[in-house]
Amino acid sequence: MVIKVFLASSSGSTAIKKKQQDVLGFLEALKVDYAPLDIACNEDNRMWMRENVPVEKKPTNGIPLPPQIFNEESYCGDYETFFDAKEDNAVYAFLGLPPPPGSKEAKEAEKAYILENGPVENGTVENETVESETVENGTDDAEDDENLEAEEVEEENLDDDSLKAPLKQEAQEEVEDEEAKGEDDQPVSEGEEDLGSEEEEELRQLEEEEEAPEVTEQEEEDE
Repeated sequence: MVIKVFLASSSGSTAIKKKQQDVLGFLEALKVDYAPLDIACNEDNRMWMRENVPVEKKPTNGIPLPPQIFNEESYCGDYETFFDAKEDNAVYAFLGLPPPPGSKEAKEAEKAYILENGPVENGTVENETVESETVENGTDDAEDDENLEAEEVEEENLDDDSLKAPLKQEAQEEVEDEEAKGEDDQPVSEGEEDLGSEEEEELRQLEEEEEAPEVTEQEEEDE
């Protein structure tokens, strides 16, 4: 696609010369390929321009003034519309050209597209996948927390059982010791008391018998 700029190289109007220079200088700054077509020296160029400018864009006298801008055979506009596009950062759209990546116009076009059509499909898919991953991770984390809590409860129960076992054993040993002490402290029965008294009486009689002969022998000697 070639941008055609119709201009008059020998125009006596300072305003027209200035407008032509402004258009050509801006296209060169944007590095846009264009073809300047002189209508002052070439009758064919002048006739083609006048025929292809839309009727609604022509002045009241029917003769369009340069500069007039075309993209091949498609009419883009005159200087006024070009100036408005430049002010709005929409020169590429005015010329019917795709804006280069990273340019201000490309960013503006992307924003406008998002406002009209919503977010890009890739962006929405990525967001959905991220959300689903966060949800899945959240459920997994919740399950892990529940498992950890159950393990902690089991450990507490085990600790309680391990503590209770020696306590039970100590309590049982204390009970056995008390029972043994109780048996030692129990009063002696009547039968046992009788046996003890009989043994004491027998011992007393034996002692008296041993002392008795000694007395009799001494008495005999005295006699």
